[in-house]
Amino acid sequence: MRALKAYGRSPAALIGTAILLAVVVMGVGASWFYPDDPLGLAGRPLQWPGANPRFPLGTDPSGRDIAAQLFHGARVSLLIGFVATSIAVMIGIAIGALAGFYGGMTDTALMRVTEAFQTLPNFLLLLVLVAVFGSTIETVTIAIGLVSWPPVARLTRAEFLTLRTRDFVQACRVQGLSDLHLIVREVLPNALPPVIVYASVVMAVAILLESALAFLQLSDPNVPSWGNLIGLGRNVLRTEWYVSAIPGVAILLTILGVSLVGQGLNDALNPRLAASR
Repeated sequence: MRALKAYGRSPAALIGTAILLAVVVMGVGASWFYPDDPLGLAGRPLQWPGANPRFPLGTDPSGRDIAAQLFHGARVSLLIGFVATSIAVMIGIAIGALAGFYGGMTDTALMRVTEAFQTLPNFLLLLVLVAVFGSTIETVTIAIGLVSWPPVARLTRAEFLTLRTRDFVQACRVQGLSDLHLIVREVLPNALPPVIVYASVVMAVAILLESALAFLQLSDPNVPSWGNLIGLGRNVLRTEWYVSAIPGVAILLTILGVSLVGQGLNDALNPRLAASR
């Protein structure tokens, strides 16, 4: 309850929540606002925003409604961000928890695996995975999750290294509780707050990675994502710049909302900040 009140007192958190709620409403209500296929031809190509009442945000080079793609793209971006973040967090917590709790050879081996994944930049490794396994939206989402877990693992490991020697953990050891119980029931709940905060960063990066792939025409072309729409406007950027600018602003606002929510969560869950209030 105290954390919830602290979150509500953060202006950044409230602004970020409002932005994300607007994006969620767009995604959830996309089929209601625009029931037709967003990738279907709707009118004359490259109509500027406001030139035709039927298309308030104009049309793309193929004559498709930009507003329809924007609303349906919100659903795609949020789904990719949430699923990819969930995959990254689950893998990162599992590896970081084992490394931090047991230490020794287990820690060394798991951290070498983590460092091996961090040798290549995220986007370069993502390009390799997409080239090998294909560019369907499911494959892209899983691949983004698979390249995003190392920082989560390092953060979880650091928290476990700090918490495993605490008195409450030692007391549980004396009682003969199993390692699984100690990890899941005792240490992990206390290690989660910073991981939850960092998950907002992972989600923002996941949305950007998919958009970058789509811009390079390496994502699923059959999905109305914001990145695909930006890529469509690449060839007419000097004259009809709105085709790329409108989804670009949508991505910017979504990333801003996620970042502000993450800042609000940090203000609410950070024990040092809580102690100073």
